[in-house]
Amino acid sequence: MSTHVLVLDDDDGIRTSLTLALEDEGYLVTGCSAAEEALAAVTDGAQPDVMVVDLMLGGIDGFTFIRRVRPVCGSPVIVLSARHDKSDIVAALEAGADDYVTKPFDLGELFARLRALRRRVEGTAGAHEEEAVVLDSVEGPLVLDAAAGTVRRGAQQLHLTVTEFRLLRELAGAPGRVLSRRTLLERVWDRGFFGDERIVDVHVRRLRTKVEADPSTPRLVTTVRGLGYRLDVR
Repeated sequence: MSTHVLVLDDDDGIRTSLTLALEDEGYLVTGCSAAEEALAAVTDGAQPDVMVVDLMLGGIDGFTFIRRVRPVCGSPVIVLSARHDKSDIVAALEAGADDYVTKPFDLGELFARLRALRRRVEGTAGAHEEEAVVLDSVEGPLVLDAAAGTVRRGAQQLHLTVTEFRLLRELAGAPGRVLSRRTLLERVWDRGFFGDERIVDVHVRRLRTKVEADPSTPRLVTTVRGLGYRLDVR
C-alpha cells in the first residue's frame, strides 16, 4: 500500500513540484494550500501517514496547524520552512512536529527523512511481542501496551504522537536505568536528528505533559543531570 503524504504549502509552485516528485516516488499525495483545508482533509478523510507542513502560511500559520491537528492525528509531521532560526525549530517541535527541513531543500534529503519516519511508524506498529506494562499505579494505572500501540491512564487513552510513544517505550524498556540523549536519538530517531541532542529534551517535555500528574515536578520520567533520562516505575 502506498504511503499517504499530506503536503501543506501555500506556494503553488513548491506544492505542485513536491507533489509531482513524491508521486514519482510512489507516494499518494494530498496537496493543501491552507491550514483550514488540511485540517478538514485530516478530520473528514483518510488520515495521512506523514504530513509535510510549511510554517509561513496565510491565515492559520504552520505552528497553529500542528497544535490543532495533534489531538486528532498522531502521524509524524515534517516541517518544511525557510525559517532557519533555532528558536523556530524548537517552537515547531514544541508544537508537535517530528522533523524539520529548511528551504531551499534537497529532494533526496526529504525522501530520506520520509523513509526514516515510515520506519519509525512501522517499527511501532510491529511491536507485537511486548506485553502491556503498568508504569504508574500511584496516580491511577498508567499502562503502556506496545502490541496495541496505546498508552492509557485508567480508562482514558492518552493521545501520544509516534515519536512520543517510541520515546516512552524505549524508557520503559529499561526501567530504573539512565538512557543518554545520544542513545535515545539513535533508538527513537534512527540516525539522529540535526545531531542536536537537545531535541530529545523538547520531546521529553511534551511527553511529560501527557503522562505526568504534575509535569513541572516529574516523578515518572526523571532527569539525571548531565547523563540523560530515567523512567521510574511507580
